[in-house]
Amino acid sequence: MKNHMIHKLPVQPITIQPNTRSSKTAKSSNQTFSQLLDQAVALENPLTISKHAEMRMGQRKISIEPQVWEQIGLKVNEAKQKGVKDSLVLLKNAALIVSAKNNTVVTVMDRQEAGSQIFTNIDGTILLD
Repeated sequence: MKNHMIHKLPVQPITIQPNTRSSKTAKSSNQTFSQLLDQAVALENPLTISKHAEMRMGQRKISIEPQVWEQIGLKVNEAKQKGVKDSLVLLKNAALIVSAKNNTVVTVMDRQEAGSQIFTNIDGTILLD
């Protein structure tokens, strides 16, 4: 017979810490289940920025805060549930074309430039001022 050595490992207590990924979820207890689900889905499926959009942001010196990105993701997810496939997202300083179908920012321009453009193939608009 083979000699097998058995080593006992010390038992360590398991501590469960609350999920701190989204402070909005923990703070607001009067949100509906649907709103909480939308937030969870948006966190699991974050927006991706296409190479073209990333290049345009750099060229046009547009920066968007992480909190605004999170808000855009939530609204795009909400629009997607209402059947929107491609949306125009208007911010104070920028306009974005976002494919809700695959959660991708297609292009970005500053708000002044967007004022003289014609947007086609858009079936939804999200205003975040």
